[in-house]
Amino acid sequence: MELSNIANEVAELHAGICSALADTRRILILYVLAERRLSVSDLAQEIGITQPAASRHLKHLRERDLVLPERNGSVVEYRLTDHRLIEALDILRTVLYDRITHRASLFDIEEAS
Repeated sequence: MELSNIANEVAELHAGICSALADTRRILILYVLAERRLSVSDLAQEIGITQPAASRHLKHLRERDLVLPERNGSVVEYRLTDHRLIEALDILRTVLYDRITHRASLFDIEEAS
């Protein structure tokens, strides 16, 4: 495989993960599944959305290999495939918090002037 093909494949995977993270409910789903495995109906109830909406979000996350369905008797439960994703989300939240704090400090300086 050529280097450019590998680079394109990595770029597509990156874009796929970013598209999965473009919805706040999917991010919330990832955080909940980092704590414990849940069925679609339990997950929907946990985050306050309908079961069809939860199924659609899980499908999006599953297609990008971010969550994995596992059968537990008659119930299918979902789990996070890689907990490093939560670490990455936490780092991103820290960066965003720092940016917001910086912007707020600039606003405070302008008001003091």
